[in-house]
Amino acid sequence: MFSKKSIPIILLLVLVGGGFLYAVKRKALDNPTSKYERILQTVGAFLEEGHYSPQKIDDDFSKKVFNKFITDLDPDKGYFLDGDISSLTAQYSAHIDDEIHGAKLTSFYAISKIYGQRLDEASGLFKQILAKPFDFSVKEDVDMNYDKIGFPKTEEERYDRWRKRLKYLTLERYTDLLDIRDKNKGKDSFVVKTDQQLEQDARQAIYKIMDRNFVRLKTQQTPDAEFNDLVNAITNSMDPHTDFFPPVERRSFNETMSGHFYGIGASLSEDDAGNIKIATLLPGSPAWKSQAVQQDDIILKVAQGNDSAQDLSGYSREDAVKIIRGAKGSVVKLTLKKKDGSIKVISLVRDEIKTEETFARSAIINDGDRKVGYIYLPEFYADFDKPDGARCSVDVAKEVIKLKEEKVDGIIIDLRMNGGGSLVDVVKMVGLFINSGPVVQVRGRDAAAPEIWKDPDQSVLYTGPLAVMVNEFSASASEIFAAAIQDYHRGLIIGSTTYGKGTVQREIELDPRVTGNWPKDSTADLGSLKLTLQKFYRISGGSTQLRGVSPDVTLPDQFEYLKERERDDPNALKWDEITKANYQLWQPSYDPTLVRKESEDRLEHSGSFKDIAKDAKWLADQNDKKYPLEITEYRKERDQLQKTYQELDKQEKLSVPLSMTLMPGVNGDSSVVTDTSDSRGSRNVQWLNIYRSDLGLGEAVNIMTDMIKQGSLVKK
Repeated sequence: MFSKKSIPIILLLVLVGGGFLYAVKRKALDNPTSKYERILQTVGAFLEEGHYSPQKIDDDFSKKVFNKFITDLDPDKGYFLDGDISSLTAQYSAHIDDEIHGAKLTSFYAISKIYGQRLDEASGLFKQILAKPFDFSVKEDVDMNYDKIGFPKTEEERYDRWRKRLKYLTLERYTDLLDIRDKNKGKDSFVVKTDQQLEQDARQAIYKIMDRNFVRLKTQQTPDAEFNDLVNAITNSMDPHTDFFPPVERRSFNETMSGHFYGIGASLSEDDAGNIKIATLLPGSPAWKSQAVQQDDIILKVAQGNDSAQDLSGYSREDAVKIIRGAKGSVVKLTLKKKDGSIKVISLVRDEIKTEETFARSAIINDGDRKVGYIYLPEFYADFDKPDGARCSVDVAKEVIKLKEEKVDGIIIDLRMNGGGSLVDVVKMVGLFINSGPVVQVRGRDAAAPEIWKDPDQSVLYTGPLAVMVNEFSASASEIFAAAIQDYHRGLIIGSTTYGKGTVQREIELDPRVTGNWPKDSTADLGSLKLTLQKFYRISGGSTQLRGVSPDVTLPDQFEYLKERERDDPNALKWDEITKANYQLWQPSYDPTLVRKESEDRLEHSGSFKDIAKDAKWLADQNDKKYPLEITEYRKERDQLQKTYQELDKQEKLSVPLSMTLMPGVNGDSSVVTDTSDSRGSRNVQWLNIYRSDLGLGEAVNIMTDMIKQGSLVKK
C-alpha cells in the first residue's frame, strides 16, 4: 500500500481591513463559562463573518462536523461501537451548531467520555490478542478500507477486527524474520530460531509498538488535544485550509513559513523502544557548543526554564521537537540518559537555527555542448519578522545571477513537492522573468472587482529559455508561479497536473486583545485561526482552485492515481472564473507544439515512463482491497508489491546519471559545497546524487535542449 504523502499548504498572507475584526467583535456573545466555549464561539463568529464562502452553520453543518470529529478520533473504526455512534448521533449530531452559537458545550464532553472508555478497552484488547500465537495457515483476510467499513456492532466484532489487524502486522514482521533466517543460515555468528520462536518474536515486537502507541495516546490525547480536534473538525468542514492552531502548533507553522526557528540545534530520532534520542548535532548550535549533549543521548524529560519537567514517555519525535523549540533566548532543560546509563540535566539557551534544506539552491547540468541551469525551490519561504530575513525571491534572483555568469543556455526551476508560501515573493519571482505586468488576481467574497497583484519592474533579470517542473503536490504559490509563466507563454510547464489549492488564508490571533471577546484581565493564549478569506485567479481568468495547473508537457509519475489533490476533498471550494486581466504575451522563438511532440515521441519509446504509469495505477488499486492472513497468499501478494516498488524505484532513475555540479555559495555559504567531512557538504552530496539520477529531471533537460535548439527567445 502507498503510505500517505503530505505536503505543507503554506499560508499566503494578505492584508485585511480592521472592519472585519470589528464585525466579529460586534457578533460576540456574553462571556461563556469556559475557555472551550469562548474558543468555539469566537471561531464560529470568524467563520460566519469572515470566511470567503461560508456555509450556513445549521443542523446539516453540525452533522458534517460531528461525523468528521468522530472520524478524526477513530479513523480506523477500532474504538467506538456502532451503538455508541447511534446514541451520540441521536443526541448530539445536530447540536454542535447551537453550541457554536452560544449553547452550553455538551457534545464534546459526551463524545470524549465514551472515546476515553473505548480507548481504555482497546488498550487491553491488544494485550489479550498478542498473548497467544497466531495460526497463519488459516485462510482469512482483513479489510482495511476504513472509509467503506462500518463501526463494529458488538464487542465480539470489535475484538475480531483487532485480532485480524494485529495478525496482519505480526504476519508482516514474521515473514521478514523468516527471510532473514533463510539468508543467514550457515553463518557462524547467526542464531537460528524455530518458526515458533520467530512468531513469538514478531508478536513481541508488535506488542511493544502497540504499547508505545497507547501510552502516546493516553499521554497526548488530553482534553485540550481532543478539543483542538473538534475545533478543526469545524474549521475543516468549512474548507480544507481553514485551521485552528493552539499556541504550540501556531509557532510550528510560523517556523515552517520563515525557514528558521529557535531551538538547540539537534535533530532527533525515535528508536524501537520509543525513546527520543539525539541523532545529530548542528555545528555552532547551542547543543553543540555545550559539549554536554552527545549523539545517542536519550531525552527523558523536557522543562521550560524553571517549570516542572515534562516526561517524554509516549511522545513522537515530531511532538518532542515542538516542546524543545521555543522563543529566542529562552532556557530549556533536558534530562538526558547518557550512554553509560547516568542521568544528567542540561540547561541550554535557545538560539536561531536555520532550516537550510528549505532554501533555494542551484546547479549546472552539462548536456553535451550545452549548459542547463537548475534551480531547486522546496518552499516559497519568507521571514516576515526580520527585515533582512530569508526571502525566496531574493535567493532565487541570486541563483539566477550565478547561472547567468556561468553562461547557461537555459534554466529549469523545480517546484515539485513545493507546497506554497509567500504571495509577495511569488509576484517578485515571476517578475524576474517578465516585463512589468499582472501576475495573479485575488478576490474577496464581497469584492466588486478582483485585486490584481502586479510586477511593477520593467526590467527582466533572465530572458533565456525557461521551464518549470511541477507535480501533484505543487500547490498554492507554486501554482500561481506556474500559471503566470504559462499564461504569459514565458516558459513551458513540465510534469503533472498540480494540487489545486487556489484559496488565500490569513492567520488571525484569537488572543483576547485582538478579538475583545474575553475579560480584560485575562492572559489566556487561545491560539489562532488560519482563515480562508480570498480566492486566487489566473491572469487568464480561471481559478487555480480545484483544477490546478495542467502542464504543457505531461510526464507520468507514481503519484498520479493517489487521491490526494484538492479535488479529492469533499469540503473543497469550487472552481470558477472571472474576467481576464490585460497582459502582453511573451514571444518565444521555439514552437511549444513541436517541443511537446518531440517529448511525447521520446516518452512513447521510453520503457521507464510507460512502466511508471502502469505500476502507479496497479499500486493505487491495491489500496481498495482485502489482505490475506494466510502466509502463502500473503507472501505471494507481498512479493508482487515489493517487486513493483523495486521496479518503480529503478524506473525513476536514469541509467546514465546527469553531469551535474552544485553551484558555490549554496545556502549562503561559499566555503562548503561538497566537502563530505562537513555535515552540510555531506547533505549536499546526498542531494546531488538524488537529482543526478532523476528520470523526470532528465526529460526536462531533454525538453530544454529542444527549446534551445530551436533558437533563443526573441526578447534579449
